[in-house]
Amino acid sequence: MALPRVVLISGTSHTGKSSTAALLAEALRYTCRSTDQLARHPGRPWRTAGREVPDHVAEHYASLPVEDLLASVLDHYDRLAPRIRGLVTAHLAGAGAGGGLVLEGSALRPSLIRGLIGPRVVAVRLVATPDVLAARIREESAGGVRTAAERHLADQFLARTTGFQDLMDAEGAGLGRIDTSSRSPAEVADLAREALPISPAA
Repeated sequence: MALPRVVLISGTSHTGKSSTAALLAEALRYTCRSTDQLARHPGRPWRTAGREVPDHVAEHYASLPVEDLLASVLDHYDRLAPRIRGLVTAHLAGAGAGGGLVLEGSALRPSLIRGLIGPRVVAVRLVATPDVLAARIREESAGGVRTAAERHLADQFLARTTGFQDLMDAEGAGLGRIDTSSRSPAEVADLAREALPISPAA
């Protein structure tokens, strides 16, 4: 049986998609890409080394209720869906460099993944418990949150993140999932290889 040419790794923010995809792509000798490279929704609302939070990002998280934050990101993913389908289709046709593609991103929601899965496309969804998501987000944002207003932005991001995972849980019946809560990226990548009908490239 021919190896799948595309592996899709889905999940909400801070479930370990990027690290897992990179390790899996390295093991399979596949190209690794993120849906964030196609178009990025307002990013993480805390400062990092050399980067302040843009005004429009701070306003986005400060001014919208969580329901509207979730609706906004879902609308963004809906707009991305044709580009994702086009990328996968092109890679299946041989347009991608190298042997195969590992594509990761929150935009790969189950309602989209289900329509792409086939003999040459496989998928797995990464999840984490709400308390683990909260701990990861608070750890990452700790150095960039100094005021109550900044903490509010991070809390809004967390609420949107867990809300999106709940929505994906509702959509994702029947799709493979891996809980990353107590596992390292290497362990998750190994589990993904075991769960998917793939083998290392020759």
